[in-house]
Amino acid sequence: MTPSDASIVICCFTERRWDELNLSIQSVLAQSHPAKEIVVVVDYNDALEEKLRAEVQGVRIVANRYPQGLSGARNTGVEEVSGDIVVFLDDDAWADVEWLGRILAAYDSPDVAGVGGAIEPIWPESRPAFFPPEFDWVIGCSYSGMNETPGRIRNLIGANMSLRRDVLESVGEFDSKVGRTASKPMGGEDTELCIRVLQTWPNSRFVIEGDAVVHHHVSEDRTEWSYFLRRCYAEGRSKAHVSKLRGRSDGLSSEVDYVLKVIPAAFGRNLFKGVSRADTGSVARAAAIGLGLATTTAGLVTESFRMALARLKPLQVQEEL
Repeated sequence: MTPSDASIVICCFTERRWDELNLSIQSVLAQSHPAKEIVVVVDYNDALEEKLRAEVQGVRIVANRYPQGLSGARNTGVEEVSGDIVVFLDDDAWADVEWLGRILAAYDSPDVAGVGGAIEPIWPESRPAFFPPEFDWVIGCSYSGMNETPGRIRNLIGANMSLRRDVLESVGEFDSKVGRTASKPMGGEDTELCIRVLQTWPNSRFVIEGDAVVHHHVSEDRTEWSYFLRRCYAEGRSKAHVSKLRGRSDGLSSEVDYVLKVIPAAFGRNLFKGVSRADTGSVARAAAIGLGLATTTAGLVTESFRMALARLKPLQVQEEL
């Protein structure tokens, strides 16, 4: 796999991330192994699009031509690029200089459908005392306990994700029904797509290349308890939709393992340290783990129930007629 085989897609939607977006763009322009092309997709923001065209060079700027949201923007980006490997980077993440070369090197076998890398959080000051690393998925980063064994990974994380073009063409576009928008915090479009890949190509696999590192900016509002719980609830809702689309077995396979193994160990470790050493930070992390799990479960159950009711309504109407 040569460096020219890769096209990079960065999706953006707000001027509030202008500094981070610039860092993201400059980091991919500075790669030791240059990409074939870099496309920045603007999600329904004319002012941001104009600002990019006026101030940024070395990349191609395009507007999202599909429904508003991350899925539509990514689908636009996929159509705009021509590389054999399509690489996605978030607009508030920036890559190490060797990032792309390490991503490409992991495509060392034809059964590798996609490659991801490490996503490290950049906190405003330091990690909040209550924020357990097992829940770094809340901020779109790699998290403690995630499965990184090649061949058994169900899905990649969208902030640092790449897939073969022929894989994307065979399984279809990102599903906008589970994609995030500025007003809808639910995500899951990357998970749903990866599950679809494995269901379509059961002999394929995803790889995590831990040395392919990007740094993900964490804004101040994401360090608050309120954001933590909102994202947990939204994640539960997202899992309900992914399970509906791809089946509960595949849709929750990684989550079951995480809940049964990672969460109890982390909760017990923090609770024991908090009580035995009077460590308030450990007590707070144990509380966050318990509340995070409960809130995510509530989102899953509530959204599953709501969707079940929605399916029953047409049947009730038919019976009345």
